[in-house]
Amino acid sequence: MFSQASCDLKDSFVAGLDQKEKDEWSFDFANTAHDGQLPPSGDWRTWLIMAGRGFGKTRAGAEWVRSLAEANRYARIALIGASLGEARSVMVEGESGILACSPPERRPVFEPSLRRLRWPNGAEAMLYSAAEPESLRGPQHSHAWCDELGKWSNAHDRALSAWNNLQLGLRLGKDQRVLVTTTPRSTPLLAKLVGASDTAITRGPTSANTGNLPASFLAAMEAEFGGTRLARQELDGELLEDIEGALWLRSLIEECRCEGAVPPARRVVVAVDPPASASGDACGIVVAMVGEDGLAYVRADCSVEKATPERWARAVAKAAEAWGADRVVAEANQGGAMVASVLRAADISLPVKLVHASRGKTARAEPVAALYEAGRVKHAGMFAKLEDEMCGLMAGGGYEGPGRSPDRADALVWALSELMLGKSGRPRVRTP
Repeated sequence: MFSQASCDLKDSFVAGLDQKEKDEWSFDFANTAHDGQLPPSGDWRTWLIMAGRGFGKTRAGAEWVRSLAEANRYARIALIGASLGEARSVMVEGESGILACSPPERRPVFEPSLRRLRWPNGAEAMLYSAAEPESLRGPQHSHAWCDELGKWSNAHDRALSAWNNLQLGLRLGKDQRVLVTTTPRSTPLLAKLVGASDTAITRGPTSANTGNLPASFLAAMEAEFGGTRLARQELDGELLEDIEGALWLRSLIEECRCEGAVPPARRVVVAVDPPASASGDACGIVVAMVGEDGLAYVRADCSVEKATPERWARAVAKAAEAWGADRVVAEANQGGAMVASVLRAADISLPVKLVHASRGKTARAEPVAALYEAGRVKHAGMFAKLEDEMCGLMAGGGYEGPGRSPDRADALVWALSELMLGKSGRPRVRTP
């Protein structure tokens, strides 16, 4: 492929072009695309690009739509995002969106009030939100681009309803096709597409597009996800399978992911699961809050590994100050007096509640997992190491996650028990 040729060869070739050809050069996607960004051969109805962050999925989608529209003035294309705002800001107006990758003389006109793109030759594309599946009932299309399908809302079967309504409207032209671009998420709709016989799947890691990614992005992704199972999903583009019998499924956590603004807080707590020794397990430190909407929000995982009592106590104090916590909840099974003195030494002026675990970790976690099932907890971000531990806690007892102990998940359980379960559902509390 020419995109893989040396810079000297490319420069030599471009130097021999006339001015019109040079002007067109930067808009010819074949010159820069890697293999995973170009449509596969064969008789497919759905092309699924399921790859890591930064793979170039959005650019591939925008270029595919542009190629359809420029080649066929009768093309009627549906552009479906998780929300209308994302469809506009990412698929149309984003840095890798349709407007940015179109040459000026063939750039479509965007009519935001009509949610419509119109190309000079007459081709059109309409914007839709997967959160409003009924908007796809009725309109007809020849093609569709569905972006970040793994993020589509599963509440009330919205994602599947949006997909089904789209399929029923794909009846224009002679070769109806759909492109789906997404980071893999364990959702029922994505699993359905992966198993379909007419789906062509392109997989790939973030590293496939290293030449077009800043070093700062790669470093940030490694810092966020490196060394976790979630890295296989977010960076390697692998669809993770759930552990059979786990209290938390990844699909459940994805459904509880908060994508919008977090409401003002009514209460904020920092929960701590102290390690038995500085050389042992991590000190789990999780920040959670109850919003004005009555839901619980997990705000931060501030856990520290192989920390001395002084270091983890400072981390607790820092988290409490940063998030405006009104209480610290700490497990005291390793010695209540020691935990209390360590936290006081860190100059924590907040009330400290010491809680003793009278039941096993799984038994304490079960009512908290039920809060997730009821839609009463949201994750305000992605917490790779914490979520890996949550998905390793087994119903009926046992732990099959990373590390020797789910310290982060245990801190999460204490935080949400304090905020949401009330006196009747809380673990037994003892004060020093």
